[in-house]
Amino acid sequence: MTVRDLGAMPMAVDVVVCGAGVAGLATACAIGRLGLRVLLLDKQRERRPIAKGEVLQPGSLPILHDWNVLQGLQERDAVRLNRLVIREADGTGLLDFDYGMLADGRAWMLAHDYQVILDALTDCLADTVQWRRGVLVEGTIMDSAGRVAGVRVVEAGRRYEVRAPLVVGADGMSSRLRKAAGITVNPIEYHHKLMSFDISGIAEQDDEVAAYVTDRGLHLRYPLPGGRVRLYAEVSPDRLRVLGRAGLAEWIEGLLAEVPALRPLGDPLRASLDRRQILSVRRFTSPRLQRPGLALVGEAVHAVHPMAAQGMNSAIADANALAGCLAAAGSVDPESVDGALRSYHDERIGLLHQIATMSHNATRMMTGTSRGGRMLGRRMLRGTAGNPRLRFLVTYNLSGLGMRPLGTTDRLYQVGLLPDRHAHQVPVVDWPAGLPSPMTPSVSQ
Repeated sequence: MTVRDLGAMPMAVDVVVCGAGVAGLATACAIGRLGLRVLLLDKQRERRPIAKGEVLQPGSLPILHDWNVLQGLQERDAVRLNRLVIREADGTGLLDFDYGMLADGRAWMLAHDYQVILDALTDCLADTVQWRRGVLVEGTIMDSAGRVAGVRVVEAGRRYEVRAPLVVGADGMSSRLRKAAGITVNPIEYHHKLMSFDISGIAEQDDEVAAYVTDRGLHLRYPLPGGRVRLYAEVSPDRLRVLGRAGLAEWIEGLLAEVPALRPLGDPLRASLDRRQILSVRRFTSPRLQRPGLALVGEAVHAVHPMAAQGMNSAIADANALAGCLAAAGSVDPESVDGALRSYHDERIGLLHQIATMSHNATRMMTGTSRGGRMLGRRMLRGTAGNPRLRFLVTYNLSGLGMRPLGTTDRLYQVGLLPDRHAHQVPVVDWPAGLPSPMTPSVSQ
């Protein structure tokens, strides 16, 4: 583990990264590879296990391969997943997003625990990256021109300043640094929560992320290493408030009765109740990703519903893009850094809005519990399944390899209001500029 704690006072650094989740570690990993001196600060002394950020899309794998992170995930028995399948409650397939149709079959997903992904990133930090835990970043330091010039921190009751040409805020949805920069976001909370279960003892696994559309809303499952399954179940806040232990057991029996495809998980699911977590789900995209001297990455500037597995992958892409812009600038003097930050914003902001729209549209199709919402969602799913062109485009967009947003006419094709004369003309797409071909070693099944 290449984790290094500093002494009493931090040394001079080029970049301060605030937050050591996937966004912060990915940023420290990417920028450290440029030979810059990076100080990584995190307020937590120990990581807390959380059921999030476990599925890596195909677009993230070439980046992680380039950072030497992918090998570490493979050595830790990451699970290879080849498709996202949307199913009825009884398991009947509605729509299959097969990643094998992309890039001559060389695209796939990987799944592993969030903590293991953090460990794999940590192992690949450069020697120029130094990590200080248990440090709360209170706010930013401004120079006379109003440029961010560092951060004010509290460590073990002692306050001090860390100055650097660049500060990166990777401090999550409630980002102090975003607020200090005067950047306002308006998170929208979905009208449901997700109950997450870590289910053990599953001998046979499918190579897919399965999303079940049911009268109870969305249920999402995928395999994890060690014969485990992650299950997310949609639940309304009102229902959640009245669920005690006995009520939860009754709720589980109702789930298994109404979603027959999940019945094989019955006994292991009942045994996993004490390992459940409740997740609130929100969406927002910040209008700005930077101001002079400050870049924001990951959930500090964007959040999406986990249905489409885009949040962690977008954070990794943020880090890669930011490092690329800094490399192109060729210097860490303030003027060069600020030019790189403008380039970073311009490169990412439009794409992040497109990802947010795609994720929200997918979520609406999958989570509606009203009769009208369920009927419209299924109609759109079947319309996409019967249109090879649209199915390819949506698969491509989900993969993180690029983005070809669907237009208004495409939506009319999905609901069957217009015939698509080009339905069987599958588009030709290129790899994103700057990304290597995702040819990677064999992945553990």
